[in-house]
Amino acid sequence: MVLAQLGGSISRALAQMSNATVIDEKVLSDCLNEISRALLQSDVQFKMVRDMQANIKRIVNLETLAAGTNKRRIIQQAVFTELCNMLDPGKPSFTPKKGKPCVVMFVGLQGSGKTTTCTKYAFYHQRKGFKPALVCADTFRAGAFDQLKQNATKAKIPFYGSYMESDPVKIAVEGVERFKKENCDLIIVDTSGRHKQEAALFEEMRQVSEATKPDLVIFVMDSSIGQAAFDQAQAFKQSVSVGAVIVTKMDGHAKGGGALSAVAATKSPVIFIGTGEHIDEFEVFDVKPFVSRLLGMGDWSGFMDKIHEVVPTDQQPELLQKLSEGTFTLRLMYEQFQNILKMGPIGQVFSMLPGFSSELMPKGHEKESQAKIKRYMTMMDSMTDAELDSTNPKLMTEARIIRIARGSGRPIRDVVDMLEEYKRLAKIWSKMKGLKIPKKGEMSALSRNMNVQHMSKVLPPQMLKQIGGMSGLQSLMKQMGSKEMGGMFGGMGGDK
Repeated sequence: MVLAQLGGSISRALAQMSNATVIDEKVLSDCLNEISRALLQSDVQFKMVRDMQANIKRIVNLETLAAGTNKRRIIQQAVFTELCNMLDPGKPSFTPKKGKPCVVMFVGLQGSGKTTTCTKYAFYHQRKGFKPALVCADTFRAGAFDQLKQNATKAKIPFYGSYMESDPVKIAVEGVERFKKENCDLIIVDTSGRHKQEAALFEEMRQVSEATKPDLVIFVMDSSIGQAAFDQAQAFKQSVSVGAVIVTKMDGHAKGGGALSAVAATKSPVIFIGTGEHIDEFEVFDVKPFVSRLLGMGDWSGFMDKIHEVVPTDQQPELLQKLSEGTFTLRLMYEQFQNILKMGPIGQVFSMLPGFSSELMPKGHEKESQAKIKRYMTMMDSMTDAELDSTNPKLMTEARIIRIARGSGRPIRDVVDMLEEYKRLAKIWSKMKGLKIPKKGEMSALSRNMNVQHMSKVLPPQMLKQIGGMSGLQSLMKQMGSKEMGGMFGGMGGDK
């Protein structure tokens, strides 16, 4: 996925710093140079990288730090904070409210995925209980209305457009008025894009904006746009009042840093990122959990929200109880695989778990991993209740493995692989034993309930080393209530 390479490069720079015997100015400079190089290679604007490096050096003044201070932790915290600041304009976006009519206008260059994103945005809010509608005011691109109509029909969302009318302003006004009469509370207007910036495009955008008076203008940006992102975003901001950004095509192999740094040009927050072509491959963008995942620290709060979202309410207490008991059976693995497949893009789910994604879910191989999980479930369908419910690995004898392979039509090797995966997941699950799991809406409680021993078990060894071992972790836990540390460990369940 986009930015995976950037995250890996920054993590490696921090790890190399942690391996140094003494943290001095040279070690700090080498670390910051590596991070800066990674950001520039990902097309983040030079000025932003330079400012970030200067800010970190100002925060981490090695000469003034008291003896015994954990310099590694202070540097890591500064890097985390500056990456968050780079992606956070410091103000929230306008949020639609159910039952109250709201007009949202989408703008962007042609080819940025604007029409598809309109449908994803509508579908996301439809699942939250909104009554969305789509208006196609793109009369420039041939086939734009057909595409919107096809997407909207598939998602069962009402739409409006015209094959005959060429005036986008008239279509937009008629569509908005019609859906307001039908009591739709989220009316999304898709506007024309161009291959490049043109005066006609901006004039048309201004006219549609003046006529429909949108509550929010969303700028849709292709993640592969590179260094041009800043100028493009700034030009749109100067023409219409851009209030939010959605970055698309984050599942590709483009560098992506330029698109994310465009928030500096629009001074508007990124609210969603598109992570694939399907309608549900659309992820809410929250800065601290995103940076946490970028650095391989996971996003516990996001994962727990996903569990609350997809696991039936009556099953939640039992699942969370089993999680806190640390008991993991093949049946529980089967049930969680079912839930994971419901959660949406599987790579997105696994990236929320610290140290989890690289094992079962290699980057760029989401489809293969999804197929592997389905194969595992097929093999488990050939198992007896006793086998599914047992916690004793010795129960799985050679004769049983051969029987399961025959019953599922899979090679014996596949059954052995599935059982190895079970043992690995059972080991991770066992580390959660005694962990108090918060209810929905109480994610901040997780940080308070985690003691040092639990956190040290959950964190990957490399990250624990970067923090400064058990003593560094202990210092961190004492500061968990502060804004900075709550943010740093937002991905581990702290306040977001």
